[in-house]
Amino acid sequence: MENWRRELHLDPIPALLGSEDEALQYFARRDLLDEVTGPISRVWRLPGAQRILRKQQPDGSWARTASKAKHPAINYNLIETWKQFRFLVEVYGFHREHASAAKAAEYLFSCQTADGDIRGMLANQTAAYYTGAIMALLIKAGYEDDPRIDKGFRWLLSMRQDDLGWSEPLLTHHFDRETLYRLTSEFAEPVQLDRSRPFSHNSTGMVLRAFAAHARYRGSEAARVAAKLLKSRFFQPDAYTSYHAASYWVRFQVPFWWNNLVAALDSISLIDPSRDEPVEMALNWLIEHQERDGLWRESYAVDEDAGTARKAEARLWVTLAICRVLRRVY
Repeated sequence: MENWRRELHLDPIPALLGSEDEALQYFARRDLLDEVTGPISRVWRLPGAQRILRKQQPDGSWARTASKAKHPAINYNLIETWKQFRFLVEVYGFHREHASAAKAAEYLFSCQTADGDIRGMLANQTAAYYTGAIMALLIKAGYEDDPRIDKGFRWLLSMRQDDLGWSEPLLTHHFDRETLYRLTSEFAEPVQLDRSRPFSHNSTGMVLRAFAAHARYRGSEAARVAAKLLKSRFFQPDAYTSYHAASYWVRFQVPFWWNNLVAALDSISLIDPSRDEPVEMALNWLIEHQERDGLWRESYAVDEDAGTARKAEARLWVTLAICRVLRRVY
């Protein structure tokens, strides 16, 4: 048995391999046991992946239902495409060799501005966290060497706070609710960043995914500094009101969406797999919160019904993500 499994109270491998989810089994065997699992194309053909592909639009996007598309300045298809592309890449392992994944990637790149950010989800306002999170998926889908990815990194590096982390221009100003709503739902000039304000660990965590996914940028000084900043905020409230509560650290979601402890450790362990004091504290928390069935919960912030099929599946994917981290650092 490998070292990381000895650190745990219970071995999670039997539960993962006992799942009926063929995609989860594939990645558990490949990433945790180093087994030869066959071509990824067999995962692409699974019913869950095919359900997603059937709803793809001719331009490569996925459409938000008309009833939810209330503001013309917001690119709702970009939001929906990010959501669906997450599952294709993170759950089913799609990359650019699949025509539908390539079409989706080109749609996402079509939303990149001349400056390098991916814009449209907050109307015309810039958003480093969305740009970083989408870039991470594009890199994993095989676009690591695409010049548009380099352009995105140049933009991200130009948008750091004075403390070398990331926030969002909208968050660094004290706008009232009405002004904030207008800026993010109507066409308006982008708000300028106040670099003197502190970094947001939510923004920094989402941006760091892009650096962690990229073989060259994960070794950069910028990535190491940002990882150190992110670690310094484990289990603390964010500096800003958006996703402010400390409880968001222990609300997990796979594929990753907002920042949380598992998503942060996933990036940090790729950038630097050493176990310093903040990482050791986070790992100990995870080890102590493993459930009696060998899995982890989807959320430790609220009491939730763990009996539904969706939540049972979510727990398996959260457990796989945690096991990947543990294997890197032990």
